[in-house]
Amino acid sequence: MNGVSVGRRIARWLPAILWMVVIFYLSAQPDLPHHPEAMTDVIIKKSGHMIEYGILAGLVLWALRSDAHSTLRSHFWYALTIAGLYAISDEAHQYFVPGRNPRPMDVGFDLLGACLALAVIAKLLRAGKVPPAR
Repeated sequence: MNGVSVGRRIARWLPAILWMVVIFYLSAQPDLPHHPEAMTDVIIKKSGHMIEYGILAGLVLWALRSDAHSTLRSHFWYALTIAGLYAISDEAHQYFVPGRNPRPMDVGFDLLGACLALAVIAKLLRAGKVPPAR
């Protein structure tokens, strides 16, 4: 592996890593803003979980697609696994943040968001709407 390909690999992974930093930062906040209507607040927060991890799964998939030694199917499974493991670590992190509580159900919402995003990407790939990996 030469210096150019290492640089490209780092560049491919940088967006996913930066997005993980954003998620970590948000999880480190002791008190996030909330909507006065309890049900609306729950919907907003659970939707946020799904969107956060949908974006993460998409970014991880994009980084993985540069690996020509793996199949596209394995890239999808790796992206889902990485998003899931990060979701678990994020909830564990919240255990140590005053004012925050880890919720296993949130991992479920995170995984649902990752699955939905990857399903949309798969559909776009099948339709030829996403350019091939380089």
